Amino acid sequence: MNIEVEKFKCIFTAHKATMESDDSEEIMNNKRYLKESYDAVIIGGALAGCASALTLAKKGLNVLVAEQHNLPGGVATSFVRGGVEIEASLHEMMSIGPKECPLKIRNFFDEMGVDIEWLRVPEAYRFVDEETGTNALVHPGTHGNFETPAHEIALACGDTDGSLFHKILDLLNLCHRVYNSVNILSVTKMSKPMMLAKHPDFVKTAGYSAKEVIDTFALPKKAVDILSAYWIYVGDTLDNLPFTIWAVLMADYLGYGSYIPKKFSHEMSLKMAERAMEMGVQMEFGLRADKILVENGHVKGVRFANGEEVKSDYVICSAYPDKAYTSMIEPAEAVPEGAFKFVNAKTLGVSCFSVVMLLDESPEALGIHDYSTFYAPKGMHLNQIFEEYAGEGPYNYITSICTNLANPDASPKGTCIYSITALPRPEGWLNVNEENYEEMTRKNAEYFIDQESKRLGVNLRDHILEIVYETPVSVAHFTGAYRGSIYGYMHTMDDHIVARLQMSESENYIQGLSFAGAHQISGDGMGPAVTNGRKAAKIILDMMAEDGKEIA
Repeated sequence: MNIEVEKFKCIFTAHKATMESDDSEEIMNNKRYLKESYDAVIIGGALAGCASALTLAKKGLNVLVAEQHNLPGGVATSFVRGGVEIEASLHEMMSIGPKECPLKIRNFFDEMGVDIEWLRVPEAYRFVDEETGTNALVHPGTHGNFETPAHEIALACGDTDGSLFHKILDLLNLCHRVYNSVNILSVTKMSKPMMLAKHPDFVKTAGYSAKEVIDTFALPKKAVDILSAYWIYVGDTLDNLPFTIWAVLMADYLGYGSYIPKKFSHEMSLKMAERAMEMGVQMEFGLRADKILVENGHVKGVRFANGEEVKSDYVICSAYPDKAYTSMIEPAEAVPEGAFKFVNAKTLGVSCFSVVMLLDESPEALGIHDYSTFYAPKGMHLNQIFEEYAGEGPYNYITSICTNLANPDASPKGTCIYSITALPRPEGWLNVNEENYEEMTRKNAEYFIDQESKRLGVNLRDHILEIVYETPVSVAHFTGAYRGSIYGYMHTMDDHIVARLQMSESENYIQGLSFAGAHQISGDGMGPAVTNGRKAAKIILDMMAEDGKEIA
């Protein structure tokens, strides 16, 4: 484990009880020092909760963060196997950008004094389709320039006269214009006529799916398949995914490149939490919030699992609205009917199944040359793959990550960290129980390892030093995420980000209550989680202003 991250962990563990499974109830029941009241209480200390805490602390507010686990971060964490620290979940982050061209997440961390050493991922991805024989390596551009990825995709499709290159470049430049508009419109209120005048591409494409817009460029299927590789990171097929979402994803990843923290995602959450405490935030670990207390339609406080209560007129909740509205609001009748309709109208996003391995050779010795690979062993049939994702597996679209190819110091010399991941839908694991869990897990893990061994031409089983499985069940157990979903609510043509932006204020069903996490407007991913946390804090600040509260 790297020394600096271990130092940060000691900040928390030295004076917080370690919440092991055997004594978690005892820890939950321990009394601790809590003030009688706070300006705001944040339930959950994952990335979104930490971003909310930083934003509110910057305004001088008295903030309590209650995190049920013994460390912050949620899925932004790491674990140790064989004496080596291993990234638990982060593949790559968007909206960072280089120092000379910073994007919004890097800017936020800099503004808040959260110092993270970012490493740029060397390529966007390799896409391999076993059925068609496609094997394309795509690199990102820099500073919003898309010529490099457009050229590589066109070349992989046999472009001889440059015509395909220009079509792909035009599509990616359209994505970039929509991306710029989303960044502006997400923080700026604008009339519809003004929006049409200043953001015409955003308006013209907003009502269409990614497939519908891509089809207008008349690209060959091979090019569309290569451009579709990232669909796994948004968890929906292109014919049901709003073009707006796909455009933002493609523009960020292919125009600016992706990044990872040198000391893994847990460094990010630990440093955010440490900085929040430096700014006066009280962060309590091993403290689970059970109830959000409401009087006359307004939040009035929080009750914790140990029986203690604190007063606060404002709460930011990281638990899914499904859980909050059905079991956390007290009294239950304080939940308006519209809130139940809201959650019933949503479709849960994907969870994850991942095999994470520490291997006994360097990437080069094992024939691993790419940081990120998307692999379709039975062909790029998205709708068929998506249906498979609704079952228990095995899954035939996977992404592999070799951490050492972006971070050479990720593991000891002569070893490497390799993960193989699919993002199944939560319903595929609803029937899991003690009897079949091990069988389901092993079936998928063995299939993943066999498929990757075949692709790489090396038997990975012969090189495994340590292996860990991450499943929808383990995600739900360790993070409390509703049904193991890590992607919030699925972005669909029936639940469009444009509508989410327009309806956000009307969906504040209880005054003083806001939500932060993947289930909010910006959706899934660690970068969007930070954005969602900032948005939740802004909603609370707006509510305070409505209530006549004075804010610095």
